[in-house]
Amino acid sequence: MVNDVSSTTEPQASRAGPDPEAQNERGGAHQTGAKAPAWTDRELADPHVRADKAGRVRSMFAAIAPSYDLNNRVHSLWRDQAWRRAAVRAAAVEPGHDVLDVACGTGDLTQALARRTQAATVTGLDFTRAMLDVAEMKRDRRPGTPLSRIRYVEGDAMALPFEDGSFDALTIAFGIRNVQEPSRALAEFARVLRPAGRLVILEFHRPRNPLVRAFNGFYAGRVMPWTATLLARDRSGAYRYLPRSVGSFMDAEQLRAAVTAAGFQDATVRPLTMGICWLHRGVKP
Repeated sequence: MVNDVSSTTEPQASRAGPDPEAQNERGGAHQTGAKAPAWTDRELADPHVRADKAGRVRSMFAAIAPSYDLNNRVHSLWRDQAWRRAAVRAAAVEPGHDVLDVACGTGDLTQALARRTQAATVTGLDFTRAMLDVAEMKRDRRPGTPLSRIRYVEGDAMALPFEDGSFDALTIAFGIRNVQEPSRALAEFARVLRPAGRLVILEFHRPRNPLVRAFNGFYAGRVMPWTATLLARDRSGAYRYLPRSVGSFMDAEQLRAAVTAAGFQDATVRPLTMGICWLHRGVKP
């Protein structure tokens, strides 16, 4: 199914430097007057090791922001909203709680948290201004509704601009794999949560069932990049990056272990929609 993309981190030093051959590929594009894509085939072998990954991710999201919601609906066959509703339930928000949605993108999960809970405050954070512009426009179209409780903040998942113990629940949907250093982000999540605060992560992993895995590999790797690129009129390479970013990221058990290593208790993971999407949950002691 579609790889929903949410952005969330600033550039940091990483394991791989500039690739001369990739620079040559981009140079050819510039010489012909064409806009160079954010990623070359060589770099997509493992996009998570790129030193400039965050900057490229931000430029991709800025490019696809206007068509982001439409592509998510169409290419998930409208399942993306069900996955977000599952995340809201897992967050177990009680009346008066404060909630943070990291890598909020255009605000779909943030809005679901505001509509479906009695939280006192709901904050959405993202590092791509163009995505937040869309989120704020969607909120402002409905004044006087629960969406009015939403506050959007531009910020970095690895250096959250909040005091320790500020929130009772924290969600991140399809964004943790876009963070330069996921372990740093998870540590920040633990820092800003109050005791007994819930962390809820939605992420794509490869399905365990061989037949579902084969179908999803073909759909996400071949069909979706082509059709989503057409819908978005995208030249950034965003929808080529997405399936590669899933295949080279931590699997479900590795991410569950990372949540535990960050200090969360009762870390669990369960599949949604035949294991195409996975829901992780942990509790701050």
